[in-house]
Amino acid sequence: MKVLRRYFATEIYQAVLFVLVAFLALFAFFDMMGEVRWVGQGPYRIEHAFLYVTLGLPAYAYELMPIAALIGTIYVMSQFASRSEFTVMRASSLSMSGAMLLLLRIAVVLALITFLLGEFIAPKASEFADSFKRKILGAAISAEFRSGLWAKDVLRGADGKTIAGSRFLNARKIEVDGDLKSVRIYEFDTQMHMLARINAEEASFMGEGKWALTNVEEMRFPNAGNKESIDNLQPVIINRKLEKSVMVSEITPDIMAVLVADPDKMSALDLAKFSQHLEENRQRSDRYEIAFWSKVFYPFAVFVMMALALPFAYMNARSGGVSLKIFIGIMIGVSFQLLNSLFSHLGLLNTWPPMATAIIPSVTFLIAAIIALWWVERN
Repeated sequence: MKVLRRYFATEIYQAVLFVLVAFLALFAFFDMMGEVRWVGQGPYRIEHAFLYVTLGLPAYAYELMPIAALIGTIYVMSQFASRSEFTVMRASSLSMSGAMLLLLRIAVVLALITFLLGEFIAPKASEFADSFKRKILGAAISAEFRSGLWAKDVLRGADGKTIAGSRFLNARKIEVDGDLKSVRIYEFDTQMHMLARINAEEASFMGEGKWALTNVEEMRFPNAGNKESIDNLQPVIINRKLEKSVMVSEITPDIMAVLVADPDKMSALDLAKFSQHLEENRQRSDRYEIAFWSKVFYPFAVFVMMALALPFAYMNARSGGVSLKIFIGIMIGVSFQLLNSLFSHLGLLNTWPPMATAIIPSVTFLIAAIIALWWVERN
């Protein structure tokens, strides 16, 4: 059994690696064609484009791993069937449950690789690639909206614990080093009476929740919502200009950058932190919660895909050649990705529970795998 397990593992790992490299080469080619248009703009050269495309490959490897596991396993199982090797294995007391156990042990390694790619390697590589390109081109992060980037924060009292209201921060752009440009800040009390409007030319993060504001114009409303003070002719508006000011906020450059980042390229830990930040500020976090649960369950898709590949070992040569079975595998993999994307959008539109939205595609294909295994076992 140990020899058989090693034989299965060697063949499947080689096939999965071959399929994954083939897919990555194809995606790298298309990405390179898209990057050519940037070559020659400023200091951006062909070597920079190659590096940018290379740094994007871990994200593709993460997305393609379940499909590569499916196609690679189908190829190996089909080869076993066409050479009658699997028939000999079955005659040597290899049951369906035993074959499934062999595949599950192999899938553990592939699922672990998928987890490491999605949680550590791909997010860091994508983040570095984006910052590297912006630095070379001298570009800044900006939102697709004309008004720039917006973030909501909790306004706390003098003790730093009591919630005194809400703060809305707007920045036209974020520089590569995390500085905010053309900043506008609106502060409200708990009754949504405006307390202050602050304009700053630049905001630099100092650490420990503090921002240094430069060239500040403040317009404060000390008696907002207090009708008696207004009737007694107390100051209603206080204007002042400051060269520098300090703002204490829970917003960080990372949070601002996340606002324009693709949730699918973020790690589960970052998604969880940002979702919590949105919930604390009473903002919708559905998109990020769905992405979080998708990250959690995605490595288990490798087990589902390899379970779907096992029935192909029970099909003889008359059921179609290896190329036909690989084509079927590609269609199954594409269907899985489409279903994942479809349910992510449907869950967001219909406010379905994020966890259910993320797990339904995998459960659907797992049921299909169980039905296929039951059918081949019966026939």
